[in-house]
Amino acid sequence: MDANELRNKTPEQLREELVSLKKEQFNLRFQQATGQLENTARMRKVKRDAARVLTILNQKAAAEA
Repeated sequence: MDANELRNKTPEQLREELVSLKKEQFNLRFQQATGQLENTARMRKVKRDAARVLTILNQKAAAEA
């Protein structure tokens, strides 16, 4: 996920994206705990994508204030 893509989205779209990433992160942690996780690099990517979305949301909020 590219930061430029995220900057073009509305805050509501970013919140929806964040919710979906958090759900995916939960599912990946669950798979890891049960020994079913095959792609461990996906956990890192999802975590960083969620942080990227939060950063963009905070930047947009600061710009509005």
